[in-house]
Amino acid sequence: MAEVPSEIWMMHTKRADFAHIAAHFGIDPVTARIITNRGITGDENIETYLHGTLEDLHAPELLPGSYAAAELIFQKIRSGSRIRVVGDYDIDGVCAAYILVTAFRRLGADCDYDIPDRIKDGYGINESIIRRAKEDGIETIVTCDNGISAAAQTALAKELGMTVVITDHHEVPTGENDQIVPPADAVIDPKLLESHYPFREICGAVVAWKLVELIYRLAGRDAKEWLDWLEFAAIATVGDVMPLTDENRVIVRDGLKKIGSTPNVGLRKLVEKTGVDPNHITAYHVGFVIGPCINAGGRLETARLALELFLSEDPEAADRMAQNLRDLNDKRKDMTETAVREAKAQVDAAYADDSVLVVYLPECHESLAGIIAGRLREFYQKPSIVLTDGAESVKGSGRSIENYHMFRKLSEVSDLLLKFGGHPMAAGLSLKKENVDAFRRRLNENAGLTEEDFRAKVWIDVPMPLGYVTEKLVREMKLLEPYGQGNEKPLFAEKGLYIRSCRVMGRNRNVVRMVLQEENGFAMDALWFGDGDSFEEERAGRKNLDIIYYPEVNEFGGTRSLQAVVRRVRFH
Repeated sequence: MAEVPSEIWMMHTKRADFAHIAAHFGIDPVTARIITNRGITGDENIETYLHGTLEDLHAPELLPGSYAAAELIFQKIRSGSRIRVVGDYDIDGVCAAYILVTAFRRLGADCDYDIPDRIKDGYGINESIIRRAKEDGIETIVTCDNGISAAAQTALAKELGMTVVITDHHEVPTGENDQIVPPADAVIDPKLLESHYPFREICGAVVAWKLVELIYRLAGRDAKEWLDWLEFAAIATVGDVMPLTDENRVIVRDGLKKIGSTPNVGLRKLVEKTGVDPNHITAYHVGFVIGPCINAGGRLETARLALELFLSEDPEAADRMAQNLRDLNDKRKDMTETAVREAKAQVDAAYADDSVLVVYLPECHESLAGIIAGRLREFYQKPSIVLTDGAESVKGSGRSIENYHMFRKLSEVSDLLLKFGGHPMAAGLSLKKENVDAFRRRLNENAGLTEEDFRAKVWIDVPMPLGYVTEKLVREMKLLEPYGQGNEKPLFAEKGLYIRSCRVMGRNRNVVRMVLQEENGFAMDALWFGDGDSFEEERAGRKNLDIIYYPEVNEFGGTRSLQAVVRRVRFH
């Protein structure tokens, strides 16, 4: 319990005619209110949210540059031009590269791939990758999940006589008056100024997938063949933490269902090694179980491991590769836990009063800095930056809180930095070792944060008595899945419940089972997950509490019962 930071319970207050929405769509007013809280308004948008299909996805030709890129690549495939796909070392880049390489090869392309090394190369296509492509006789480079910032690198490739197609989804760099677009033969990015694409927040793999749809249309292939890569578009969308709204919702919902029947040998083996039920995979499983295994190769060795796994058609080889990725992720988890303990000890000993946490862990693997920064941010509810020793300088990764624009604040101390980039909630940077202390000091001097900013906000959808919950409502909330970024799991709240019984369970004493009773006598089973002994210490002598929860149906021994999974408690 001591680890829960100070927090504020907030109630969504968006207004709408919930009774009308409920009657029109045949849903409960509670469900109507949750949908409104997610910003979904208007009958057409609500209908798509509840019942959207793959037919509702936006047309790929609306992506700027997509048709020109499709025509160019199709011509290159037909002419036998040697094509190299350049991906990236994270889950989105790996999935995007897999989609393009396999789609091109299926059309008969002479196609291979290259992926930057996280530590040696850094993010995205670089000069060494381009020169290597030229030496290998590559005529056409197609990037995925990177390239929109590579103006100089693209210019080099053009000077060397290569055709370049850039497919990306990141923000386009800007100059004084306009976007700086690389001088490629074709550039696809939903964030280009001339873009008329209705939804900008798609990942790199979805951009690649949409490009394949156009190329296959030009090749006269069956439209349904494009769906062969749906599960990889879904995995990348969740893994790259894209908002699960608009078409992303449909892609992820249908893509997760398809994983259970995927023909991809490597993906089947990876799911098997993680112990996840292939027929009941959720966004949580992708984000926190399967996805980290895919990312582990790029963090500790090379992202080629994951791509080679997905390209493998040999069950025995795929089994070995999947086990290797699972083992690497276990190693990564152990390394992370050790570094997080060290980081917390450093903060508690020296920086507890700082508004911005800057922790220097020289021995930490630099690929873990962002994960550790995220854990510190979550634990202390403060902007957190973790620095490690790189090959030539100190490197860092930061994670922020709502009221601290990290990129802007780094800009204020840019004179201390060798390089930096990012956005309001996350950033990467490098600096000289002798500037670390000054960097920490000046960030804190300029922080502009108050104690109120360090209190986490927990958003409640509906204040709802336990007695209102029915199996029908729980089933109906399945319509709102998949849950994730931008479409969070609904949370409800009730005050003044009486604790009729309570006991700590589990081998690690990390489950608390309670029976909670309302003033009218209605009672329901409830579960709380966490440090059970700390829970009991805080509860000592107190019989009433307020809760934030979500309801579910518990099936045990052939019987079904309603129960509340408690996320937050406040004892009276």
